[in-house]
Amino acid sequence: MTKFLKKDDLNSKWFEIDATGAVVGRLATVVSKILRGKNKATFTPHMDSGDFVVVKNVDQLKFTGNKFSNKKYYRHTGHPGGIKETTPEILQSAKPGEVLKMAVKRMLPGGPLAKKQLTKLKVYSGSDHPHSAQNPEVIEIGKLNSKNIARN
Repeated sequence: MTKFLKKDDLNSKWFEIDATGAVVGRLATVVSKILRGKNKATFTPHMDSGDFVVVKNVDQLKFTGNKFSNKKYYRHTGHPGGIKETTPEILQSAKPGEVLKMAVKRMLPGGPLAKKQLTKLKVYSGSDHPHSAQNPEVIEIGKLNSKNIARN
């Protein structure tokens, strides 16, 4: 018999990741798993059993290859001919961290639960953040896999 998690059993931890030189897609997969709670043995798909993630130094994220200037993000305004496109280079200079948020959001399932889980992602462009009182557990992204850090 499968044991399901109840609201009273939920306990959230805090994690801190330094994104200096990290590859965007590989960092986003680690973050999305933590936000959903898939890193826990008590994962329940219909509950928000995930943890909080603080990502610092997002202004130093990297893309592999030429994706930083050639990759395109599309959105539509809803009006005829209203398709807009941008590149990670433009997006990163205007809003640091938005590239990571978009990548994580697109890895979460759609719906109200994903929106709630995405609010547990805290992104900062500097090395300091206001969540040090929560004593976040540090995850070194480069030690999980050597490909997580860009070499270029």
